[in-house]
Amino acid sequence: MHRLCAMIADGPLYLFLHSLWFSQEVAADLEESKYQNAELRLSIYGKSEDEWDKLATWAIESNVYSNNIRWLIQIPRLYDIFKSNKLINNFQEILQNIFKPLFEVTNDSSSHPHLHKFLQYVIGFDSVDDESKPENPLFDADVLTPPQWNLEENPCYAYYQYYTYANLTVLNHFRRARDLNTFVLRPHCGEAGPIQHLVCGFMMAENISHGLLLRKAPVLQYLYYLAQIGIAMSPLSNNSLFLNYHRNPLPEYLARGLVVSLSTDDPLQFHFTKEPLMEEYSIAAQVWKLSSCDMCELARNSVLMSGFPHGMKQYWLGPNYTKEGVAGNDITRTNVPDIRVAFRSETMIEELSNIFRVFKGNVDWKV
Repeated sequence: MHRLCAMIADGPLYLFLHSLWFSQEVAADLEESKYQNAELRLSIYGKSEDEWDKLATWAIESNVYSNNIRWLIQIPRLYDIFKSNKLINNFQEILQNIFKPLFEVTNDSSSHPHLHKFLQYVIGFDSVDDESKPENPLFDADVLTPPQWNLEENPCYAYYQYYTYANLTVLNHFRRARDLNTFVLRPHCGEAGPIQHLVCGFMMAENISHGLLLRKAPVLQYLYYLAQIGIAMSPLSNNSLFLNYHRNPLPEYLARGLVVSLSTDDPLQFHFTKEPLMEEYSIAAQVWKLSSCDMCELARNSVLMSGFPHGMKQYWLGPNYTKEGVAGNDITRTNVPDIRVAFRSETMIEELSNIFRVFKGNVDWKV
């Protein structure tokens, strides 16, 4: 028996059973908890069109979906590896493998029945890889289209984001017309690499993860503030990979009014308890001397940024959470004082007023 277990543990069956057990364990813990929901990530690589059906069948038949969990689909930027191993011929094949099943199931739910059910729990797409890898920024006017991109070289970050965003936009219009849920783009962005990644995030993303490099780009940081683009930050992961914990800009971002939240990243690698999110909050509070008001604002931001449905957000934040300023704050649920919410709202209004005042003064309105 021990030998059999050892043999299984060395093979893919062990990995499958472990992922199944872990997913069910996390879902059970969240359902028992009164105060936590989670957004977890699963990968679609774009190597073949049946990836979606395999993933959805596993999720539905193994009962790993839960009302307490929503899924983000992460797309690793691994074209160069697939190309070098002759798994694909060009970048268009990756896009087709990722998006064709989604258009098919949107058009006819019976074409992929498990996928249709699974997508009800999917809220968006993520883009993952090591951002610090050198890349060609592709500033030339004659950039190859996806069918033409049959090079060994990996397309740059912006190339991936643009074609993911473009396909998602069309897909969302189609799904909205069919009264189906839509998806957002929430990539890893600005953890490392060139500043152009953050420009892409500003132009195309609903929210981003990490955003560390905004500390080096004040103008972009100001734009993220004005647009209130959410930034999910993971200081413990960053501390191990890219930036010392004490240099993490989260407290500065929060003080300036950017929409930041605390999140975990690879909890099995960087955390030590069954409550990785509590580790993030408790360590942040101790290291940066965050007040209870700061902590509650971070928690409120996490709900606002999340992909959970409107009714669930109303339960956590109050029935009027979509309104601006104090009118949208239910202090009995968020525990964020009205004076903090009023300060955020009034500061934003003042900034926008100053911008419009300067713009109006520098534009000749005569026709």
